Amino acid sequence: MIARAFWVSLGVVGSVAMTVFAWRWAARPAAPAPVEPVQVTGPASAPARPVAGLPFEDVTDRWGIDFRRTDGADGRRLLPETMGGGVAVSDVDADGDLDLLFVDGDAWPDAPSGAERGQGIVVYVNRGSAPDGPRFVRAAGTGLGSPRQAMGVALGDLDGDGRPEILETGVGGVRLFAAERAPDGAPPRWRDVTRESGLSGVPGWTTAAGFADLDSDGDLDFVLGRYVEWSAEIDFAVGYTLTGIGRAYGAPNGFRGTDVAFLEQVAPMRFEDRSVERGFVARNRSTGEPLAKSLGFVIDDVDADGDLDVFVANDTVQNLLFVNDGHGRFAERGVESGIAFDRNGAATGAMGCDASHLRNDRALAIAVGNFANEPVSLYVTPGDGRFSDDAIVDGISAATRRALTFGVVFADLDSDGHEDLALANGHIEPRIAEVQASQSWAQAAQVFRNAGAGGGATFAEVPATALGALARPVVGRGLAWGDLDGDGALDLVLCALRGPPMVARNVAVQGGSLAVRLDDPGSPGNRAAIGAGIAVELLDGSVLRRTIMPTRSYLSQVPPVAWLGLGSSRARRITVRWPDGVTTEHPAAAGAETLTIERARR
Repeated sequence: MIARAFWVSLGVVGSVAMTVFAWRWAARPAAPAPVEPVQVTGPASAPARPVAGLPFEDVTDRWGIDFRRTDGADGRRLLPETMGGGVAVSDVDADGDLDLLFVDGDAWPDAPSGAERGQGIVVYVNRGSAPDGPRFVRAAGTGLGSPRQAMGVALGDLDGDGRPEILETGVGGVRLFAAERAPDGAPPRWRDVTRESGLSGVPGWTTAAGFADLDSDGDLDFVLGRYVEWSAEIDFAVGYTLTGIGRAYGAPNGFRGTDVAFLEQVAPMRFEDRSVERGFVARNRSTGEPLAKSLGFVIDDVDADGDLDVFVANDTVQNLLFVNDGHGRFAERGVESGIAFDRNGAATGAMGCDASHLRNDRALAIAVGNFANEPVSLYVTPGDGRFSDDAIVDGISAATRRALTFGVVFADLDSDGHEDLALANGHIEPRIAEVQASQSWAQAAQVFRNAGAGGGATFAEVPATALGALARPVVGRGLAWGDLDGDGALDLVLCALRGPPMVARNVAVQGGSLAVRLDDPGSPGNRAAIGAGIAVELLDGSVLRRTIMPTRSYLSQVPPVAWLGLGSSRARRITVRWPDGVTTEHPAAAGAETLTIERARR
């Protein structure tokens, strides 16, 4: 009886359903013509542009770079072991070519016997060209060989002698090394002046740092980032784990935030913490605790008012923007400027960052590398200090979502007059593939070619098959650029968390190029004019804009020069806005590939 009732009920329901379906279909209007799907990453009418190759050649061994970095990992999974690996490209011996500095880690003081020890800061001096490229020689007796769990470097010529001082960051504060005068051809040397410079009491796990004349008094100050409030005891108490793995490296969510510091140079090579007086204060509105978890700085004129502002990339908490009032006083404006969060209003795992006038106009873009499953952010302002995240419309969002990005640099890698975007990628957890099949510890670098104006997305990813050595996965951290072999093309140096770096020679087809250096003998405290703005007008009418700023990427430094690709055009006139606001104009020498502009003071 129950079965018979079930089948009768089913038949009634089916009849009703068929009646309703027939009625709705009869009343349905004719179907409209099919609509073409809209391309959400750019204008629907923009045709796909082929992306030419940007091949790089790994010349690390051939050019004499035998550095191998240690991260200090001994099985305890301490967070600093995942973060280090800065690199600097700079002429440290003042002989006219570019040298390399690598920042090593170290075994922990209580590490098991036989643990691999670090080497401090390792310097390779460029000894000139050979038939197969330059020869780099490891400098001995530099005074930089005392190891610790170091992170990154900042370089600045504090006394105007042409040789940069070196600020090292890491677990346990900072160290400052002053360059010593050496006979021509002698290896460069530095001495530790941390105590006499007033920096021995700087606390915490320090990360990003950058020199600039932020108070407009003619000498270099520096901003300093700290990551989190950390100790081994706190790390074990946080106890980050992954299912199926157990204790693992993790995000900084369980650690308290820190303060960004402003260290003002109050006398030659002597600094005092003036963070509060200068306005470098950011607090959690709910708890009143320090907010920042800083890993990257952009120091540039973000609101186009003629002075330097400071953008801070923070990991898992909002980014910060300290806006300069023109008198060396700063106010934090990250939220109201639109740069604190991503386009969905969320904080990201922000790492390294860099800035560029990527469309060769006055608009400034800041790119920020983020954690895995978060695309790289691309904040763009027309010059009024208000930003929008244009990562989707400019073509980098989808392609960067999977990677965990640390190093970020804008550089014109094909010298066509438009700055491209290069990223160093790598995860923090060596066993991540065991729990996330889409992830890996070592990851390939990425390069996005800047197509310039003409409609469509600004960037297009260069296929891995067209990148050469950069397509080889590494656990990437620091990333910097420089023309290491003097061939008119920018090479890249990618530092790995553990093991050898990659010195990648650019072998792509190039246009013309121009490197502009500034020399201000009347300002020995900032002779290289760090923070100066340069505008180069080309014969075709376009204007290329750069800022002299070594602090870029992640824990890294590039040369204090403006490097410009010219394409098939040539430079006509160069306008320099010096750090003190004075503007000068200079003719460009026809056919010159390098140009030094010396400021004449009356």
